[in-house]
Amino acid sequence: MLIGLVVLVVVVFGGLKLYSVLNYGGTTYYTKVTTPGKKITQHDQQGNAYVDYQYQLAGYDDEGHKQILTFNANKTRPLKQNAYLKLTYNDKKGVTRWSAINKSAVPKQALAQLP
Repeated sequence: MLIGLVVLVVVVFGGLKLYSVLNYGGTTYYTKVTTPGKKITQHDQQGNAYVDYQYQLAGYDDEGHKQILTFNANKTRPLKQNAYLKLTYNDKKGVTRWSAINKSAVPKQALAQLP
């Protein structure tokens, strides 16, 4: 019985991890913020307005392959100009996460493609 319980727990956690990888994992791309972003005003479910900034930037993977990335910064102010970003791109959902990084963390082949 204990073995069955352990197997069940492993299967459940394995399934959750697989779901997470398939829906939120993806290819890592690197980009540089070169535009101020498009200011958009959206509304939550209660009708309250909030400001967001949308970006469409070229990103490059570790090998220098290009992908156009569209994402919202989810901030009330634009991203810092010339900042470097690391983004995860999923074929189903687009950009699922991003974070600011130092220039030194950008792979050389991707950095060579960035402006």
